[in-house]
Amino acid sequence: MRMTEKRIPHNDEIRGEYDFSGGVRGKYAKRFSKGSNVVVLAPDVAEEFRTAKAVNDALRSFREKKPARKVRRRLTGR
Repeated sequence: MRMTEKRIPHNDEIRGEYDFSGGVRGKYAKRFSKGSNVVVLAPDVAEEFRTAKAVNDALRSFREKKPARKVRRRLTGR
């Protein structure tokens, strides 16, 4: 049997060392859904902007300097 053909036994039981008996389902779900917006930066960009504050500051600066976009209307064949 090749390495890629090895079968991992399927076990639906949770291991004994994981104890979720005091857990609360969905405790942070509402907070997470309100404030999360994940954007993955390219490695070269991530080197330049190491914190969320640095990224946000740069984007705000860009937004302030950027001229307003003109709305283009499509001509119809009428």
